Amino acid sequence: MKAEILQSFIEKIWNEGDVDAAGDFIADKYTVFHDPGDPWEGQELDLAGFKNRVTVSRASAPDQTFDIKEIYENENSVCLTWLWSGTHQGEIANFPPSGKTLHMSGSTVYYFLNNKITGHWQVADRFSIYQQLQEIASQQI
Repeated sequence: MKAEILQSFIEKIWNEGDVDAAGDFIADKYTVFHDPGDPWEGQELDLAGFKNRVTVSRASAPDQTFDIKEIYENENSVCLTWLWSGTHQGEIANFPPSGKTLHMSGSTVYYFLNNKITGHWQVADRFSIYQQLQEIASQQI
């Protein structure tokens, strides 16, 4: 059950960017427990804060997609591994838009209470994004 909710959440919110649907999925408070490199790491967000996080996070690659590779469900959490890709259309870490497709992988544990998502703990290979951006920049010189 929670795995299906999470798959729908990833598709609607992160892949399609439908932030208005966030209230259907997240609890009143959403905590980013662990997510190195995420500006919201350690913060507790209300619905408006969560929507802002999604909007800001998607701005540099609005066509982004998370391709779920594996999913594991426990009583109060769901873990998934994923591959991410998106076209670099906005500034990332002072790198101007390149129009190139970027790729990253990661794993996220989402926590649930009463079938609503209350937060996540994530490890993402953001360093690979930086390496890709450096390579793109060096080719443009």
